Amino acid sequence: MTEDSQPFARRVPLPDITATRTLGAHIAAGLETGDAVALEGDLGAGKTTLARAILRALGVTEDVPSPTFTLVQHYETPRLTVRHYDLYRIENASEMEELGLDDALSEGAALIEWPERAGGRLPSDMLHVALSIGQDARIAQLSGPAKWTRHFEDAHVD
Repeated sequence: MTEDSQPFARRVPLPDITATRTLGAHIAAGLETGDAVALEGDLGAGKTTLARAILRALGVTEDVPSPTFTLVQHYETPRLTVRHYDLYRIENASEMEELGLDDALSEGAALIEWPERAGGRLPSDMLHVALSIGQDARIAQLSGPAKWTRHFEDAHVD
């Protein structure tokens, strides 16, 4: 079996913005062309905040707005082209064809908020980051290909 056939899973508490930025830096360090990151969670769970942290760690210095109304924002980072998708307003998974996800993944990486709205049109090997609000802190539950293990070996996890 190859390394990437083994599953990766981590639980990361996010008690403050510093922890969110650290998580974003770990994800950014592992992003490669063809990678998709599914940012899942209820409204207010921190999806856009984590997307901003990932983009900042990749070197984006410009404003990083939520793409809720534009659906997609494009960023050229020093290392990688990244498209940030917000699928909240997608009414039918067939609309994904118009958003250029295949092109985004062939040219760089994609951060995808509200991935459940895409139906089965997303890569099966993407990193899932499920954000929730716990009693004392937000929590990120990560899962995906084993390649992510090496980027989280020193991360504080439960």
